Amino acid sequence: MKDLIIQNLSWNLSTLSIQDVIMNYTVALVLGVLIFISYRYSHSGVVYSNRFNVSLIMLTMVTTLVMNVIGNNVALSLGMVGALSIIRFRTPIKDPRDATYLFWGIAVGICCGVSEYLIAATGSGVIFLLLLIFGTVKNNDRYLLIVHSSRKSSKEVESYVLSTYEGSAVMKVKNTTSDSVEYIYELSRKMLEKTKKRNICITDNLHEIEGVEAVNIISQNEEISR
Repeated sequence: MKDLIIQNLSWNLSTLSIQDVIMNYTVALVLGVLIFISYRYSHSGVVYSNRFNVSLIMLTMVTTLVMNVIGNNVALSLGMVGALSIIRFRTPIKDPRDATYLFWGIAVGICCGVSEYLIAATGSGVIFLLLLIFGTVKNNDRYLLIVHSSRKSSKEVESYVLSTYEGSAVMKVKNTTSDSVEYIYELSRKMLEKTKKRNICITDNLHEIEGVEAVNIISQNEEISR
């Protein structure tokens, strides 16, 4: 019984010919390039990372390599899992879409490694179209209004911001020292556009308040956070 179990664990049912291996890598490379193109066109600005994009092709090829080696060998697959578990990835995922591309590359590599070309091609085609369609969807930009002023003018600054945005500006931070105050308000694009239509320049008007030293408006979005 023991010998039978060992024999079943060691028996590799998926002995691939050289033609099968070449075909697996060829399809993986073609679909990896498709992933590359999708990532390139669905990202823009500083969000796009050329090195990360190239690594997606390599990830697809490496996954195909692993699947070619493992095949249906249960013992080898368990050993491979144990060996790969020692790897620690330190690169943070800064864009949630990056995780999608990583899983896409791994899935394509797995399909190509077991010669399931139709599943890999069909799934990649659907995902490619969906990511191109929804790749332009971005989070609404948030804006931070940062005001540095003296403590003597703090009440006037708070009153002006409150009246200008009709109580909609959210105070996120208020840092005080013995002689200065720093305010950080969160604004929306709609709020800024509304004041613009009313011909109100928040920065100029705040600078007219005695004691205000600096006024900054920062766009807080995915691209800047990178």
